[in-house]
Amino acid sequence: MKKFLLITIGIIAGITVLANLGAIIGLAISAAIMYAGYHYYKRSTSGFARFCWAAVGIIGLLTAIGNIPAFVGLLAIAALWYVYQKWNAREAVLFETDSDPFANFEREWKNITK
Repeated sequence: MKKFLLITIGIIAGITVLANLGAIIGLAISAAIMYAGYHYYKRSTSGFARFCWAAVGIIGLLTAIGNIPAFVGLLAIAALWYVYQKWNAREAVLFETDSDPFANFEREWKNITK
């Protein structure tokens, strides 16, 4: 049942990512424009250049806010990552440490003779 649930979540998240792929690419471009505006704003010396680069950064911010479906796509990517981690997770195996090497044999022999 657990694997079925993981497969179902993975398929739904994969379809959501593919449906929002264009918006995610647009968000990445908007983030790059915003970063460029910030970077060149910090490096500029004149007031007019600072104004222009601040305007570029604000435009990048507004286009990033306009890409709300991309945030849904990013949540779907996070869900895919979660499914991948849970699918490949190994169960913890607890080992019994006994000083007597024949203790395991005795325990198994009791299980067989029942």
